[in-house]
Amino acid sequence: MEAGEDAPHPARVREETAACIVSVKGLKDNWQRWSKEHQEYQNHNPFSHDSRPRVSAPPRGQGDYGRPPQGSMTEQRGREAQAHVGREVEELCEAIKNVGRPGDNDGSDGRVFTVEFGELFERYATISNKLVGLLLRARRQGLLHFEGEMLWQGKDDHAVITLTPSQVYQVDE
Repeated sequence: MEAGEDAPHPARVREETAACIVSVKGLKDNWQRWSKEHQEYQNHNPFSHDSRPRVSAPPRGQGDYGRPPQGSMTEQRGREAQAHVGREVEELCEAIKNVGRPGDNDGSDGRVFTVEFGELFERYATISNKLVGLLLRARRQGLLHFEGEMLWQGKDDHAVITLTPSQVYQVDE
């Protein structure tokens, strides 16, 4: 075996290594681009400790005050979370309809479902540990009604939760 047959020539470069060779100008351009993007991001970052002037936030009362920038990941995560909680509220209304008893309330032809909080808590606790929060949200949306600001396990076990007639029709469909 001759010395030059199997050993690669030192001046030859394989294709894989050619892709890894980067010029100093390319490295400099990449660094400048990253630096500029980072500076723009830091201008919008309220937690940045930079002393440069900030981009002004919308004034209070304006429509987009307190909202994430449109198209941002934060906005997308917020929409997904809102949809998820909406599905949980619908599931809660369905559970109230299944667990509750039909009753005649305010002349609604027996299309109102009522359930005591204690009974709902016992049945629904295996489904979700967020029952009270979901009840408050559903009441805020006008989907159900109960007395008091908050329901406490043990203390309010006999509080009656009423699914509104409009929600009963919606669940039926």
